[in-house]
Amino acid sequence: MNFDLEKYIRPDLLGMKPYSSARDEFEGDASIYLDANENPFDNGVNRYPDPMQKKLKGRIASIKGVGVDQIFLGNGSDECIDLLFRLFCRPNIDRAATIVPSYGMYAVSSRINQVELTEILLNDDFSMDVERILRESADCKLLFLCSPNNPTGHTFPKSQLIRIVEEFRGIVVVDEAYIDFSEESSMVLELMKFKNLAISQTFSKAYGMAGIRLGLLFGSEDLISWINKIKPPYNVNQLTQDFAFQKLQEIERVKTEIETIKSERNWLRKELLGLQQINEVYPSDSNFILVKVEDANKLYNYLINKGLVVRNRSNQPLCLNTLRLTVGTSSENRELIEKISEFSV
Repeated sequence: MNFDLEKYIRPDLLGMKPYSSARDEFEGDASIYLDANENPFDNGVNRYPDPMQKKLKGRIASIKGVGVDQIFLGNGSDECIDLLFRLFCRPNIDRAATIVPSYGMYAVSSRINQVELTEILLNDDFSMDVERILRESADCKLLFLCSPNNPTGHTFPKSQLIRIVEEFRGIVVVDEAYIDFSEESSMVLELMKFKNLAISQTFSKAYGMAGIRLGLLFGSEDLISWINKIKPPYNVNQLTQDFAFQKLQEIERVKTEIETIKSERNWLRKELLGLQQINEVYPSDSNFILVKVEDANKLYNYLINKGLVVRNRSNQPLCLNTLRLTVGTSSENRELIEKISEFSV
């Protein structure tokens, strides 16, 4: 696919010279480092981290099947979202779009960056109207599509996502924070075909590393190169890099945990379908289940009083009286079912 990336980058950034840190200018080993104004006394973290996270990216590339130069690592996927707005959208001039209901940080980041966001309503069953999405986002530079979607939990058909990428005149960002729980394959496999495709993922969900805040963005080498030009110099700290690298040596353990969560999700869904307190249980390809109840506020507060915290999503479009239930451990899921079953409708 022919795609002129620089046509979509903010014109005022095209001639920008990126910041060059001491660790950008020297690679290799030395016995004495006097170039970065660091404290010289070794305590394990007195040196700046690798600004390009080469060792960690090499491990990720081998797992995800992409090139190292197609990976950007951020301080959570929220940093990836923010940098995409900064790179492509001029404040108070350019526009972006997303579907709703969906992940709330698209709207927050657009507001912070002074970019008008077009929110395109899903169908009543949470499916996408591709024609409407293409029509209503026609004058936008960025389009965010979360699949599996949050808070609905379902994956959009890959054929629909590909059609949107093919026809949208701008950058399509597919947020795959929950893709490891889905039977659908990742859109990462489509990167070689589409230069206007970016894919965000995270280590916070399936990989069990929410506490270290590590997000991923995959794209063409040109797109990732541009993101690297505008990122903060040391955006991923050394402790995060080291922990993630060690965790990724245990990839088979991670896969086992994912399968356990999926099994528990299926059990939880089956049990929820049998409860009179639940009006509807939506399909899920994620590590959570969205349910519709008679009075979400009442059930939410009841569960809190029982020591169980779930997420009330009633303030989201199309989500009145819905609760989002994260899949926990076997004992946690059974306690959740027990407490809901004791609730008086």
